[in-house]
Parts: sequence; C-alpha cells; structure tokens
Amino acid sequence: MIVAHRRNKIKEQLLLEKSVKVAELVKTFNVSEETIRRDLHQLEIEGIVQKNYGGAILIDDIQQISASIPPVQQRKFKYFEEKEAIGRKAAELVQENQIVIIDSGSTTWCVARHLKMREGLVAVTNGINIAEELLENEGSEVFLLGGKVIKKSMSLVGPVAEAELQHYNADYVFMGTTGISLRKGFTSSDIYEAEIKRAMVAAGQKVVVVADHSKFQAQALIAYSAFKDVDILVTSSLADPIILAEIRKLGVQVIACDVE
Repeated sequence: MIVAHRRNKIKEQLLLEKSVKVAELVKTFNVSEETIRRDLHQLEIEGIVQKNYGGAILIDDIQQISASIPPVQQRKFKYFEEKEAIGRKAAELVQENQIVIIDSGSTTWCVARHLKMREGLVAVTNGINIAEELLENEGSEVFLLGGKVIKKSMSLVGPVAEAELQHYNADYVFMGTTGISLRKGFTSSDIYEAEIKRAMVAAGQKVVVVADHSKFQAQALIAYSAFKDVDILVTSSLADPIILAEIRKLGVQVIACDVE
C-alpha cells in the first residue's frame, strides 16, 4: 500500500472513531510501528491530529482533513450509521460464490464493506474506492471497469465501461441513487453516471437499490431506472413510511432496516 493511500485510510478512521492506536494501525496495515509513528507525525504537522501516548486523537477542527479526501469519501461520513446498517442488510442477500455488480457511491461502499469477506465472491464495479475495499479480501475476484474517471465520485464512466457491462451477468446488482421520485423513479445528477447505471441494471438478475432516508427528499437531473426494473430497495426505518408503502404498491420489495 502506498504511503498516501495508507494515510488517507488513517484519516478516514480518525473521522469515524476520533482516535487511533499505533498498535491497532500496525496490525491493520501490516507495517512497522516506526512507519505508523511517521504517518502520525506527518498528520500532526498537517494539523489533523494531536499525538498522545500510544496513538493520536483527531483535532476539533476537521475542515483540513475533509478537504484532503475526495467528495465520495466525505459522503461516507454523512449518515454513516444509517448507511452502514443499510450496507450490512443489503450484503445479507448475497450467498457464497455469487457474482455481484456494485455501483460507485458512499452507500454502495458500505455494501462492499460487508461483502468483502464472502467466500468465492466475484465483484464488478466502476468505483475505484469500492474495488480497493473489496481487494482487502484475497479470496475475492474483483473486476474494475475501464473508462473516464470522475474524480468527485471516484467512478469510471463512458462507452468503454458500458460495453464491458454487456459481457457480465450478475446474481445481484447494487445501485446507489441521488434521488428517488414516485413519478420519475431513481435518479442521478450526472448524465454519464446515469448511462452506466442503466447498463448495470440490464446486467443483473436481481437489482437492488440502497438509499438512506435523505434520498427520498431529492430528485436529480436524470432518471436511470423505473420502479418496475428494480427488485429490492434497501433503506432504513428513518425513511418516510408513507412513501415506502407507495413504492411497495409499485411492485418493489422494500427492506427498511433499523438504525442504532
């Protein structure tokens, strides 16, 4: 693992847990204690952490650390507990030795977190951060689609990626969404990402959309899928039950998990 990537991972852990321990980081990254201490020293120079005995704590002002992480990584920490619960519940749908396609995004990243230990998993994704997460399990096969990189979402889009998807036939496709509209269906804010999403929907036996409660209050620019093309919506108990009831009437199985 390159230095910059490891330090970004440490930053992510700091945002989640507010503190880190040297001994735990040594085990996580399989590097020496001296290497981790150098990492924490650099983060202290950057004004991100304050070192203490055995580790470091996150400083109160996290604007600098947020600015150093791509937008899709930042979004992971908004409604994180909810997205984590959704990701865990969605991952339960997948059995060993199945093939999955995973869309780019913050909630789909949470799905990947809970899928990566599945035995014999074969995963196809256009999300760079998602491929990186899945590769932590040496037993997984991971295919990263080619194409143009959209930096803000760490995703690959374009005709090359769309053409590649035509060759795949997945047991499950896990989709993110910018918005959910009873009139328009599932929507995206980017026309190129919408095209990739359409190609993913066409490549799956079962299409699963994962969405936190805020997505029911938004409608983005481009509709990429109607309700009739989606089999399962995994959300949380924070979502409006009236809207969820309407979506069920449209033939979509709705799973609303509890949030701690």
